[in-house]
Parts: sequence; C-alpha cells; structure tokens
Amino acid sequence: MKTIAARVIATTTTLGLLATTALADPVGRYSVEGTGPAGEVYRGTATIDATGETYRVTWVIGGQKWVGTAVGNGDFFAVSYRYGNTTGVGVYAKEGDGWKGVWALAGGTRVGAELMTPR
Repeated sequence: MKTIAARVIATTTTLGLLATTALADPVGRYSVEGTGPAGEVYRGTATIDATGETYRVTWVIGGQKWVGTAVGNGDFFAVSYRYGNTTGVGVYAKEGDGWKGVWALAGGTRVGAELMTPR
C-alpha cells in the first residue's frame, strides 16, 4: 500500500509542477513600449506562441513585422529575431505579469530596452 500511495503522491506533485510551469511560460499577446539604442521611443504589439520546446515571437512595430525564435521558461527568455536582412538578439526577465528586456541589433554596440505588458 505504501508503494501505491507514494506513486500517487509523486505523480500528483509532478503534475502540479508541470501545470505551474505551463502557466508561467511567456505565451500570450502583449503591448510593447521601448527605447531603441539611439534613444528613439517606440510602441507596438508582440505575440508569443509555443512551438515545441521553443517560442515564436512576433512584434509589429511601426507597421514592421519582426519575427524571432526564443528559448526560456517562466522566469526569462532569450530571442533572436529578424526583419528583412536585419537581425538581433534580446533577453527578457519576468516583470510582474509582463516581461522586461534589453536587445541589440547584430553588430551593434548599444542596447535598447523594452517592456511587454499583457493585453
């Protein structure tokens, strides 16, 4: 009997942890506010979708669609992104119910900052 009880407790605990992880991931729709490396202010939207073990991040900023691939969890994610021939990288940390991050264009020497707030 102890073996069955131990298995039930272990399974319940594991399912609880998996449910917490799934609820904490960055998937969602966000309003975006940021400042570029040269100090320019921008606003737009972002959508983060699960794609297996990665995430697809799509920003629409000033009518331009930027698309990236991210890895991470409920605490952080890192993303590489592209618009045309322009590429870059960003790192985001959980900030309340949104995400706060820094990003740079490939070959850049300065960073931008961004806040994603759930819509």
